[in-house]
Amino acid sequence: MKCLIVDDEPIALEGMTDYINKTGFLELSSSCENAIDAMGFISTNKTDLIFLDINMPELSGIEMLKVLPNPPMIIFTTAYSKHALEGFELNVVDYLLKPISYVRFLKAAQKALELFNLKADNKTADTQEFIYIKVDKKIIKVVINDIVFVESLKDYIKIHTKNEKYVTYLNLKKIHGLLPSNKFIQVHKSFIIAINAINKVEDNMIELRNFTVPIGRQFKQELFEKIINKNLIKK
Repeated sequence: MKCLIVDDEPIALEGMTDYINKTGFLELSSSCENAIDAMGFISTNKTDLIFLDINMPELSGIEMLKVLPNPPMIIFTTAYSKHALEGFELNVVDYLLKPISYVRFLKAAQKALELFNLKADNKTADTQEFIYIKVDKKIIKVVINDIVFVESLKDYIKIHTKNEKYVTYLNLKKIHGLLPSNKFIQVHKSFIIAINAINKVEDNMIELRNFTVPIGRQFKQELFEKIINKNLIKK
């Protein structure tokens, strides 16, 4: 994975550089001392993972993450624990408290690698018939056309298929990127649905076979546009 370090502390930059260089599945692309330079680098260079400090001048790590249109995977590095909850709400891979031991660094990096490999396995999801997910200690193949909807459970998701339910350690944003965009749409902060599974839309609810899920206000317009484009209803 191609990595970027963003930290305004020279000692922290040196330490993270050493950790990355001794980790075989990581490749250090560059390091930046502020978020503005980092955003410029990301815009022109492939970046899979950022080790991002939170407390920086001008633009904090959290502010940077909020303004990035399509951020890569993020691991926060900080001396303060007070931002941990906000970090996980922003779907970061992990949150490392300074001083960071190599063992803790490696654990976070391996978590990122697992997500990276999962995305790579499913990067052609638009044409593939299935995706792989980790359930407990097993790898399960899930047929895409069998998925009815996906439900967020904080740090986990529950995938509802026609016949089974699977709980796996992923967030809604990650699974959304793995599913074909022409077949699935997010309709609520906690739900992604299969468009072809829609039986009825009434008020702020969607009937999907034997399930009913809510529609979030900010997702409503995109939902109707997609339904029209799929010719499920007439204009």
